[in-house]
Amino acid sequence: MDSSPVSPRLAFIQLHPIKALDSVHVKEARIGPGGGLELDRAWALYSADGQWVNGKRTPAVHLIRAAYAPDLTAVSLSVPGDRRGVPTSTFAFPGDTAGAAEWFSAYFEQQINIRYSLEGFPDDSIANGPTIISAASIDTVSTWFSGLTAGDVRLRFRTTLEIDDVPAFWEDQLFGEEERSAVRFRIGEVNFEGSNPCARCAVPPRNPHTGGDITGFQKRFSELRRANLPPWSPKGRFDHFYRLATNTRVAPSESGKILRVGDPVLLQ
Repeated sequence: MDSSPVSPRLAFIQLHPIKALDSVHVKEARIGPGGGLELDRAWALYSADGQWVNGKRTPAVHLIRAAYAPDLTAVSLSVPGDRRGVPTSTFAFPGDTAGAAEWFSAYFEQQINIRYSLEGFPDDSIANGPTIISAASIDTVSTWFSGLTAGDVRLRFRTTLEIDDVPAFWEDQLFGEEERSAVRFRIGEVNFEGSNPCARCAVPPRNPHTGGDITGFQKRFSELRRANLPPWSPKGRFDHFYRLATNTRVAPSESGKILRVGDPVLLQ
């Protein structure tokens, strides 16, 4: 592990209440019964054949804007510049899945169903806790691609918890050399186990508002990630280098505990 003196703290919490759509920044978040954050990925869109409707399968997802009430009890959906006349509409969240499903069906011109889960719909069903990244990692990746800001990188990689006052890729300390190993750490009052470096998908190369791709994104990212791998990173855990952020597990005993911006991070 890195021996340099750091005082990590939780600097940023980003929820994605509707899986694949816009994020919202909050000052605190509660650990849900499944180990993720309450109201993170609480809704997921499905086509009639039971497949997820997300940015990996349907680039048109990127054109939808989702704006949330401050208390997250409502969401307004819109498609700026849409010529088909799909109206901006507001729905109770997370209760009005039927009304929102009608809106999404009109936009995608096919039947869309919305499933709600109190436990959310994480991408990793085993390490299904919040994803963790350092602010310095986001800043560093933004320098690898002309025209990208740290905010752009944050939107593209869609991580949940951001740690400040640490070096780039500090979060690689949160998983061990062996696949079955677990690195234990605490943020505020919540205990975590770090699991693995998060494999990325087809979404980060795309502009989160237009869906336009950066040509060669995955190849360039992988090359630079490998070249900038810090000495504390367990290199054996990288079967490929298109990985960023650390996936976590959270025990049922932590359910109901609250994470707050400013909480200290302590490696155990």
